[in-house]
Amino acid sequence: MKKIRCGWCEKDDLYRKYHDEEWGKPIFDDETIFEFLVLESFQAGLSWYTILTKRENFRKAFDNFDYKKIAGYSDEKVEELMQNPGIIRNRLKVLATITNAQKFQEIQQEFGSFSNYIWGFVDRKPIDNNPKTLKDVPATTEISDILSKDLKKRGFKFMGSTVVYAHMQATGMVNDHVEDCYLRKR
Repeated sequence: MKKIRCGWCEKDDLYRKYHDEEWGKPIFDDETIFEFLVLESFQAGLSWYTILTKRENFRKAFDNFDYKKIAGYSDEKVEELMQNPGIIRNRLKVLATITNAQKFQEIQQEFGSFSNYIWGFVDRKPIDNNPKTLKDVPATTEISDILSKDLKKRGFKFMGSTVVYAHMQATGMVNDHVEDCYLRKR
């Protein structure tokens, strides 16, 4: 029997695997949350599929998304990244990743973990939007607006409300699996 999935993921097996195994599952560990923050920030203005196809390249280029290492990247490392054809070579996004790694650690110090901070915006449990179709899935919400503003106030870059909402979806802070998706009930 064919699984019914959210329509956005039916492009190919890479997308289906991401949908089935990762998207929308609650993530509470800081390392994975940071990985998604990096990937979502690089997605700004691009498709998620583009980022997903380059994910392993990003992982290698950015030291497995080790925010402690990234926070200390030198100008030489930035230039090395700018020469890497396997990632999105956008200088502002590369520099934002370094800044965001630094700010990420500041939030960890203040809240005990970044997870404590970010999950506090949804009272520590996923919001179930119960969308019937893809048309019912918003690009932003009041919560993503508030979280985006707070991240920006704290010095984060490339964290607009749309990027933040995509992050919330990816990390399971919201459940936007459509009504007939086999993962809806989980």
